[in-house]
Amino acid sequence: MQTGHYRFRDVFLTPGLLSLARVPLAFAFPFVVETTAWAVGVLVVAGVTDVLDGYWARRFGQVTPTGAALDPITDKLFVLTVAVTLVRSGHFSLLSVLFLSTREFFELPLVVWFAASPSARKARAGKPSANAFGKLATALQFAAVVSTLLRWSVAEYWIGATAVVGVLAALSYWIRALRLAPRA
Repeated sequence: MQTGHYRFRDVFLTPGLLSLARVPLAFAFPFVVETTAWAVGVLVVAGVTDVLDGYWARRFGQVTPTGAALDPITDKLFVLTVAVTLVRSGHFSLLSVLFLSTREFFELPLVVWFAASPSARKARAGKPSANAFGKLATALQFAAVVSTLLRWSVAEYWIGATAVVGVLAALSYWIRALRLAPRA
């Protein structure tokens, strides 16, 4: 069992490297947003790394407090970069981005808590599990962004569904975190 403390070497485990792969993808997105195929490609690769990092960590016993903190940080960086890029490029309104980001806004305090609390990291790393609402929210975000990039008329529906499921995902993350929280 992990101690709840960050270890730099854990960044170099496969899940950490998969999470870190989203950083250059985030920086690449603004440069490819106007080339739909490239933009969708960056989104797909980022989505695959997001799925694989958690799967690999759980499957091969590489869940660590470092990874538990690194994954949501790289997720938020990627989502923020994509959101800002889509607003600046005129693909999304600010309101659309707010709807798409409901999960991230509600999860942000949890990310800060995990980053600051060794006991919270230890509890999270000790009981790793995927969040069905979180996975669905990610899939819906992807559908909303891709349908917008492809200029499909259903994009608004994907954005609305993402907002609803994002709230449910954030609530389920909070409930799980509070259940696992160490008692003082």
